[in-house]
Amino acid sequence: MSVQQISVFLESQPGHLRRVLDAFEDAHVSVRGYSASDTGDYGIVRFIVDDPERALAVLVDMGAAAATTDVLCARLDDTPGELARVMGIMADCGINVTYSYSLISTYIALSVKDLARAEELLAGEPVELIGQDDLARPLASGEGR
Repeated sequence: MSVQQISVFLESQPGHLRRVLDAFEDAHVSVRGYSASDTGDYGIVRFIVDDPERALAVLVDMGAAAATTDVLCARLDDTPGELARVMGIMADCGINVTYSYSLISTYIALSVKDLARAEELLAGEPVELIGQDDLARPLASGEGR
C-alpha cells in the first residue's frame, strides 16, 4: 500500500509556496502533509494531498516543475520509541529511509531567519503557537488533526 507524493521545484522566495497553496485551495485540493527543503536559490516541496491527479494538474497549469512518486505512509502510536522501532525495522532489513515527514496534523514546524518577528506576527492571528511543553504530552484522540 502506498500513497502518491508530489514533488515541486520552487524558487526560494517569499510568496512562491503561498501561490501553490492558494492554487490548491482554489482547486479544492487538501494538503494532508508536506515537507519543504531549501537547496539555496531553489527548494523542493513534497506534498501528500487528497487528490494527487488534480494537484498535479494545478501545478502543470502553473508551469511548475513537478513529479509524482509512490511513498509508504504509516500511522504510528504516540508512544516513546515508536518511531525508533519502525525505523529499526527498516534498518534491520537493509532498507534506507532517504527522507520522512509527518502527515495529518495541524502542527507545523517552520524554519525562519527571524524567529522573534515570525512569532510576533502569528501571535496576533487566530493561530495557536506551540511550545515544547505542548509537545511533551500525548495527543488526545482526534487532536491535531
